[in-house]
Amino acid sequence: MVPNMQNNELVADRPDQDSDIPFLLIEPAKGWVSLKLGELWVYRELLYFLTWRDIKVRYKQTALGAAWAIIQPFFTMVVFSVFFGRLAGISSGEIPYPIFSFAALVPWTFFANGLSQSSSSLVGNSNLITKIYFPRLVIPISTVLAGVIDFALSFGVLLLMMLYYGIVPTVNVIWLPVFLLLALVTALGVGLWLSALNVQYRDVRYVVPFVTQFWMLATPIAYPSTLLSEPWRTLYGINPMVGVIEGFRWALLNSETKPGPMMLVSTAASLLLLVGGAFYFKRMEKKFADIV
Repeated sequence: MVPNMQNNELVADRPDQDSDIPFLLIEPAKGWVSLKLGELWVYRELLYFLTWRDIKVRYKQTALGAAWAIIQPFFTMVVFSVFFGRLAGISSGEIPYPIFSFAALVPWTFFANGLSQSSSSLVGNSNLITKIYFPRLVIPISTVLAGVIDFALSFGVLLLMMLYYGIVPTVNVIWLPVFLLLALVTALGVGLWLSALNVQYRDVRYVVPFVTQFWMLATPIAYPSTLLSEPWRTLYGINPMVGVIEGFRWALLNSETKPGPMMLVSTAASLLLLVGGAFYFKRMEKKFADIV
């Protein structure tokens, strides 16, 4: 680096034109910029290692380890079954209420954990951000992907419960990866917004638990979306997790909530969150190393 006395700036030394030394000049972008998604493929190994690191760190020095991925949704299901299924008498149709609620809690827990982890991911990796260059999108993406292992564990328990109640999935189960992808896209979309905001406003971490709790109550986990009549039920799909939850129940339990207009609204809302969050994240990216 050499000083520029006229502009009081530091300018990188440029190698001679005949030099074989590769030269890369990194400058902050201005305004709304390209997402440069191709960089994610170039840094795919970094994405893999960060994802694996998050998986190992999540349960490091814990007494129960990965069992927490099962304990959290299972005991929530027990509470819901007692208070909503028995005391409140909320109908789950022909589906036993424990299965009805647990089938919703499995994707919800994946979404909620991904949202919580990704919102604080940039601040938690501040040392990495300030030292080397890489596409910052890798960090929140890796935290969301790490939750797939937890989802697989809790989903295995769901299959065992279905076996206990004698419920056999229909051919609709082939749509299950689509609904899981929708949950991942929603978690990542909201996580991008909150992680970028959390760098500048650290009180975002206090808002996230409140948002998650309110969102859970606004999602048909303890109750069916059929409580709403049309067109309100379709409008209810603005909450993208509505489509995920009802899609899971339909694919696994053959419930009455067959994907339709509500699912289209949920998908559109999820994609809007992801695209908007990605562009906002890239716009704020140039400030991360300075203020994190």
